[in-house]
Amino acid sequence: MHRARRLVAAVLALAGVTGFVILNPNSYDNIPDTSAESNSTDQINESSNDSPLAIEILKRLEVKGRAPKTGYDRKQFYDGWPSIEGCNLRQRILRREFGDTAKLADDNCSVLAGEFDEPYTGKHLQFSEKTAISKGVQIDHVVALSDAWQKGAQNLSKDERYNLATDPLNLLAVDASTNQDKSDGDAATWLPPNKFFRCQYIARQISVKYKYHLWVTEAEKTAMNTVLENCPNEKAVGIE
Repeated sequence: MHRARRLVAAVLALAGVTGFVILNPNSYDNIPDTSAESNSTDQINESSNDSPLAIEILKRLEVKGRAPKTGYDRKQFYDGWPSIEGCNLRQRILRREFGDTAKLADDNCSVLAGEFDEPYTGKHLQFSEKTAISKGVQIDHVVALSDAWQKGAQNLSKDERYNLATDPLNLLAVDASTNQDKSDGDAATWLPPNKFFRCQYIARQISVKYKYHLWVTEAEKTAMNTVLENCPNEKAVGIE
């Protein structure tokens, strides 16, 4: 995946488009036989020529005020990283992002080393040992769980909240310190420092919120529209 992503980036650069490309957002990793066996409720199709524009899907999202955070707890969604087809979900996302550079432990799950293009900062990160990965990389919920809770997730069933928290579209391996800066911010309060990734980031947030019937605030919608004005042809993901 790493080499493929660099190839796509090069093609985009020749076409006059600059930005990061996150491949296969619908899969837990880059191994077809394992991702294909994942829970079908967690799977979504990638963007295609038939996918609607993100800015059009944004118009379908309900606009409401933020609900109280009362009752929020991450355990309302899940209790730690679950095992997906025998492998820890964190390791699956690392494996997806590191692609063919990932060095795996004997369990064929744990990522010991590798490198990837980190989307939030735009930096190319390299890791030679597992402890460095643990300290330097976090798995971010693109739509933060507490943000989701205040915008409709508290009305979802337990299974729906679990699917939201473990959906591969809503998970990215990112720089740990940058993710700490994001915290539970929405588009109105935080955007990736890497401006070239913002269109994909917003399209993901919109797709996740639409899929799980979450709403946006007026300020959030305005911020999303502002980003998408620079990329009006950005596609939504997994929506027909």
